Amino acid sequence: MRNYLFAIVLLVSAGWSAVNAQEKVEATLSADFVSQYIWRGMELGHASVQPNLGVSWKGFSLSAWGSMSLTTSEDAREFDLTASYTTGGLTLGVVDYWSGYSDTKYFDYNAHSTYHAFEGFIAYDFGILTASWQTIFAGGDGVNKSDKRAYSSYAEVTAPFKLATCNWEATVGVVPYATTYYETNGFAVTNVSVKATKDIKITEHFSVPIYAQLIGNPCSQKGYFVVGLTLSIPQ
Repeated sequence: MRNYLFAIVLLVSAGWSAVNAQEKVEATLSADFVSQYIWRGMELGHASVQPNLGVSWKGFSLSAWGSMSLTTSEDAREFDLTASYTTGGLTLGVVDYWSGYSDTKYFDYNAHSTYHAFEGFIAYDFGILTASWQTIFAGGDGVNKSDKRAYSSYAEVTAPFKLATCNWEATVGVVPYATTYYETNGFAVTNVSVKATKDIKITEHFSVPIYAQLIGNPCSQKGYFVVGLTLSIPQ
């Protein structure tokens, strides 16, 4: 089972300027500081810093994301690369997940020893909610009950809403069939969460989003309470 910790995120986003009729390339740079690293209902690390770097153009994006523990050297480091395309509410993409330690080779792509996992995904934003499906198609994957590659998959629905002075997100995520990657024996609900975010104004032009998230994993019978903040360079 891969542990997820340390990385950077490269995200690519761009658009067409109706004012000057010129193509515009946009870049993002930010970092999250979290009290615990929880991913799809799985505990992957302690308090961490998670940098993001991204660039995009006309719906195409290339992103890098990472995570590194702030408290221990025993957690794995993570470095993920994502390529995607968005048109309307539809997004298609591929992610290269990598996690390892100081002695782990990044450029090892051998099917039986690699620490990379390659995942394809599709997502659609309906406005009132966003639905997505992810499947690992190559690299390090789990196995099913027949001890064969599971093509581990995960599906998720997230609904945003406003309450009081915060922005909220309610999420439910499921693993549709057995895989050792998510430690499930069949269909399982692995992620039920509620997240509240509030922008704390520092200056007239700079604010820091702070969030708190309650996460439950009915499959593993575990629960988590995570807090974090995001530092980003204004556009």
